[in-house]
Amino acid sequence: MARLFDLDASLPAEIVPLSWLLGVWEGSGVLSYKIADETREHEFGQRVAFTQDGTPHVQYTSSSWLLGGEEPRPLFSEIGYWRLARPLGDADPGPGMLPGLGSPVFQTAEAVETLRNGDGGFDLEVSIVHPGGVSELYLGQVKGPRIDLATDAVVRTASAKEYAAATRLYGLVEEHLLWAWDIAALGQDLRTHASGRLARLE
Repeated sequence: MARLFDLDASLPAEIVPLSWLLGVWEGSGVLSYKIADETREHEFGQRVAFTQDGTPHVQYTSSSWLLGGEEPRPLFSEIGYWRLARPLGDADPGPGMLPGLGSPVFQTAEAVETLRNGDGGFDLEVSIVHPGGVSELYLGQVKGPRIDLATDAVVRTASAKEYAAATRLYGLVEEHLLWAWDIAALGQDLRTHASGRLARLE
């Protein structure tokens, strides 16, 4: 089978299970959220970037804009960090800006393989922040070119809109990044919220 992209040999070993995400993706999607008897529906454009800076996590940014009017209008943005779930040790940096002590444990593919879970994937921790005062902590797994996430915690500022829980699904299908996001917000239970199909930009 042909490779979809070239893997950078300088990537930290812990990033390899997420390496198929790396790059900039752009496309469109549909927002459809039912609140009581009303369904709010819109089409939107979106650009997502998964980047890496040599540390054992992936940086994530997303911005979207409403389609259908004379001019696209900014809709939503978010930022976050994705990493394999494992206990942090003395060799890992932090808390804060404190440097790690000694050599990192998970520097080889063999070491990272020891993190594989009983389902054959790798457990994930994903932190995502919205500009409207919401911070999400997702737990889930990456298994091949598929990621399943569910919120373990949601923190809101006093001024944020009500938002209680969410799930997200990402998958690589025919060289496109497909995703779906369900939310429980504004007094509703967990339900369909938005989905999109994105193509990798060269």
